[in-house]
Amino acid sequence: MDLRRLSSFLAVVEEEHFGRAAARLFLSPAAVTGHVQQLEREFGTSLLKRNPVVPTPAGRRLVSHARALLAAANAAMDDVSEVAQGAAPQRPLRVGVMGHGSAEVTPAAVSAFRRARPDVPLSLVQLTFTEHCSALREDRVDVAFVRPLIQEEGIEVDVLTTEQRIVAVSAASSLADAAREGVRLADIIDLPYLRLAPHTPRPFSAYLYFGAGERRGLDYALTPQDCLTSVAAGRGAGSALKSFARFYPWPGTAYVPVLDAPWAHSVLATRAGDPNPEVRIFRALTVALARELGPIASQ
Repeated sequence: MDLRRLSSFLAVVEEEHFGRAAARLFLSPAAVTGHVQQLEREFGTSLLKRNPVVPTPAGRRLVSHARALLAAANAAMDDVSEVAQGAAPQRPLRVGVMGHGSAEVTPAAVSAFRRARPDVPLSLVQLTFTEHCSALREDRVDVAFVRPLIQEEGIEVDVLTTEQRIVAVSAASSLADAAREGVRLADIIDLPYLRLAPHTPRPFSAYLYFGAGERRGLDYALTPQDCLTSVAAGRGAGSALKSFARFYPWPGTAYVPVLDAPWAHSVLATRAGDPNPEVRIFRALTVALARELGPIASQ
C-alpha cells in the first residue's frame, strides 16, 4: 500500500476538500484526486463521497488504519535514523495501567504493539489512584491508561472510551436492589465513599466523588482491589466507569448505574512532544483500536 496515497486520502478527509488537501501537501489537486482513485481501485470500493466530501463507511474504517500506518512509518524512519547515528539501545516501552485501563482497548493495544514491534521490550506498570500524571512526569512510564480526562501542562491525552458511571456498593446495601434500574445522583452523592490518599490528584478525587466534597468511608483505597475488598465489607462505597463491572466481578458487591451522572472518559496519556518513536507507534495503534472497539469498550 502506497503511503503517499494514504497521506493524500487522510488529508482530504481532514480538510473535507480536495483543493485544500492538495495545498496542504504541496501537490496538485489532480495528483491528490489520482491518489484517492488509485486507493479506491486497490480496495475495490468507494472511500469518499463527493459534494460534500465525507468518507464512506469503508473510508471511515480506513482512516484509523491510515493514521496508524503513517505514524508507524514516521516512527520507523526516526528509529532507523537513530541507529544509523549510533543512538543508545532501545529501552523497554513502559506502559502504565490504572485499574482495568481503557477496557478492551488496553489489552488489544498491548497485543497489537507486540505484534508490530516484536523486537521492542514492553513492560506493564500497575498504577495506583495517586499516579494520575506523576508516573509520566517522573519518567516511570512512557504511556499511561488512566481516568478521567486529564488537562495538565506537558501532558497529551487521547480519549479512548466514554462511559456511563456506576457506584460499587455492598451487596447487603439497600442500593444493591437498584442494580438493574439504576439510581440518580441525589441517591448516592452523600454515600460514605472510600478515602483517598492526601496526595491523590484533584481530578481523580473529583471523579470518584462525582464532583462533590469528600464523603469519607472507614478505609483508604489505592487500587481497585483495595476498593472492592472494603466495599464488600460494607466499609464504604466506590465509583467507576461501567466497564469496571466486566473486569472486576467481586463477591459481596453490587454495581449500580448512575443514570444522570455525566459520562466520563478513560484516556491514554503521554508526555507532550515525546520524541520516542515507540511512544508514537503505541499511541497511533491505540487510537486506531479505540475507534474500532469503541462500541464494545464503552458498553
